Amino acid sequence: MASLCFSPSVLSCKIKPPITGFRKQRFSLFVCRAASLTFRDLDADDFRHPLDKQNTLLLRAIPGLNDIGKALLGTVSEQIMLLENIGTSVLVSENQLPELHYLMVEAARILNIEAPDLYIRQSPVPNAYTLAVSGKKPFVVVHTSLVELLSRKELQAVLAHELGHLKCDHGVWLTFANILTLGAYTVPGVGSLIAQRLEEQLLRWLRAAELTCDRAALLVAQDPKVVVSVLMKLAGGCPSLSDQLNVDAFLEQARSYDKASSSPVGWYIRNAQTRQLSHPLPVLRAREIDEWSRSQEYRSLLQRAMQVNSVQKI
Repeated sequence: MASLCFSPSVLSCKIKPPITGFRKQRFSLFVCRAASLTFRDLDADDFRHPLDKQNTLLLRAIPGLNDIGKALLGTVSEQIMLLENIGTSVLVSENQLPELHYLMVEAARILNIEAPDLYIRQSPVPNAYTLAVSGKKPFVVVHTSLVELLSRKELQAVLAHELGHLKCDHGVWLTFANILTLGAYTVPGVGSLIAQRLEEQLLRWLRAAELTCDRAALLVAQDPKVVVSVLMKLAGGCPSLSDQLNVDAFLEQARSYDKASSSPVGWYIRNAQTRQLSHPLPVLRAREIDEWSRSQEYRSLLQRAMQVNSVQKI
């Protein structure tokens, strides 16, 4: 699950009513223009971050982790989480908040993945998260304050980020990690020291997984400034200031953070600062996605998508 927390004033979600005729057609064209390339043969390992690969292997190598997972991810726990989200949110569809439905469907098509259910939940904390329950269709939950904070392009990037979790099979691990970090201390036979080590490893994995999913967001947005803008707004944005925020200045801030933390003391402080976080710092995520957007790996994915799309149009 995502953890994108700061506390602006409580905001209401002002979504436009269902659109018909010309207005509906105009919106559909906007989404297609925002992301024209579709990655029809995309595999998760095509964009998975190296730290995600590394930490996933380390997590799977922990003795007894699967047994603990089975104890914590029981039917009752899953059902509680499922009913909690369904009972307190609005299910998005073609007839319910259709603009958001189109954004999700388009993002899923670009990433070559089946679109999960999407729920909008009233909350003053800008957040989005994914839940995968065994045997049931996964779903994404987006808070209303996040809808208010972001542009439609930025919101689609957030949806793509959540789809990245599903594309990379993070969904079950996300659910597992959130329950385990809360419940491991109460599982019979699991001492506090073991639980603490599991929590540290899971948080390390979660931070790496977020870097992968930021790449999924870029694959859909196909504009690094859109993804960086999301991170900037989550770090210190609000609707009334959004038109004054500067992506280039935020990237310069990220570079200054790297410079300030390059010394031995800075390195120690940086590790202490991030050790208990479920997400990397926003400036580090911005720097990572900016660098990947200029990499040969990303350019190769775009070129491959262009070739595949061209062949299928013939």
